[in-house]
Amino acid sequence: MQNPAAPNLPHHVAIVMDGNGRWAQKRWLPRVAGHKQGVDALRRIVEASVQRGIRVLTVFAFSSENWSRPVDEVASLMDLLALALSREVPRLSETGVRLHFPGDRSRLSPRLAQGLTSAEEATQGNERLVLNVCFNYGGRWDIAQAAQRLVERGGPITEESLSAVMALSHVPDPDLIIRTGGELRISNFLLWQAAYAELVFSDCLWPEFDAEQLDLALAEYARRERRFGQTSAQRADATALTADAGPRDA
Repeated sequence: MQNPAAPNLPHHVAIVMDGNGRWAQKRWLPRVAGHKQGVDALRRIVEASVQRGIRVLTVFAFSSENWSRPVDEVASLMDLLALALSREVPRLSETGVRLHFPGDRSRLSPRLAQGLTSAEEATQGNERLVLNVCFNYGGRWDIAQAAQRLVERGGPITEESLSAVMALSHVPDPDLIIRTGGELRISNFLLWQAAYAELVFSDCLWPEFDAEQLDLALAEYARRERRFGQTSAQRADATALTADAGPRDA
């Protein structure tokens, strides 16, 4: 059910899922325990997004900078992704979720990379929600790989041609980006695609983020005026013209 507090529902919501490690440390638990709870939080938010009618959900699961973390933590994250694929993909497919894993797979094990491809293929016919799990992803990497692809093709480099070969070219740019955990930055996430996204920062640690917290972010989004470089009057005129051009009763 769509949240009544946020009638202007964003089509595409992106989330920087921050705070797993701090959640675990506050409880004297190993950091991997926080990441496991983070998987549960993601499951809740996927379900809530489907219920509210959000069409695209993109989450930042593992950045290209996360390789610098302790070796055992990185290994645990790889194992956790492999486990989540085996457990969650059938459930997500039944819910109508289509999976994509934007990111550089060259550093992943062949088995894990194949698991990502298999999950994408198994859910490619689903249409209720597109779930992009950005893994070994970075905004700078995305721009660089897109530019390199265009150079190899020998075509012109324009905003349109770059957008067409970005890692998330299969979905529109995000309307709303949420970052949990209290930090006030986007940390190399969707740098190109975030040009006109609304940003909402939550103090809630990701393992504690739930449907209520999502609704608060959606309500904040609904209060924003998105002008895309225009004035408020121009946006109001455009909205009125769109309404006037709507369907008429026979």
